[in-house]
Order: sequence, then C-alpha cells, then structure tokens
Amino acid sequence: MGNEEVSLFLTHLAVNRDVASSTQNQALNALVFLYRKVLDMEIDGIGAHRAKRARKLPTVLSTDEVKRFLGCMSGISLLQARLLYGCGLRLKE
Repeated sequence: MGNEEVSLFLTHLAVNRDVASSTQNQALNALVFLYRKVLDMEIDGIGAHRAKRARKLPTVLSTDEVKRFLGCMSGISLLQARLLYGCGLRLKE
C-alpha cells in the first residue's frame, strides 16, 4: 500500500463511516507510525478528505429565564448570583 491507498482509507473513514476527526487523526497517526517505524518507509503527501471537528455551542439561559432565576433569590445569594452573571463567569470558572 502506498500514499494513494492510505488517502483512500482515511477518506473512507471520514465520508462513509462518518467518524469523528479525532478517530481519523488517530488512524492517520497509527499508519504514519507503522510506515516510519515498523516498515521503515516514508509516507507523505496524504491528500485525504478530513473529518470535520464538531463545534459544541454552550447552553445559555434566555433573558426571561435569568430574570426568573434571579427573582427567586434575595440577600447575599442574589448579590453573588448577580455578580457572577454580570461578570460572564461560567460554571467552572
């Protein structure tokens, strides 16, 4: 197998098998390791169709949900929640 077969295999993973980009990258790295370290052959110029990385959008509250949430609080808890919300901090910050 040469560059063309490796490219076809990686394209098959992305298009037909619909794998994640990390899975395709792992397969590419495994094949490069096999060729370079085990078979002692150089493999380069792989022109495979790459899988797209999924973009995860954060889940946010609507304006009405925030108003209802803050409306249920009072005192120090309300002050802390308003500060956190106003600063744009997320859960793990």
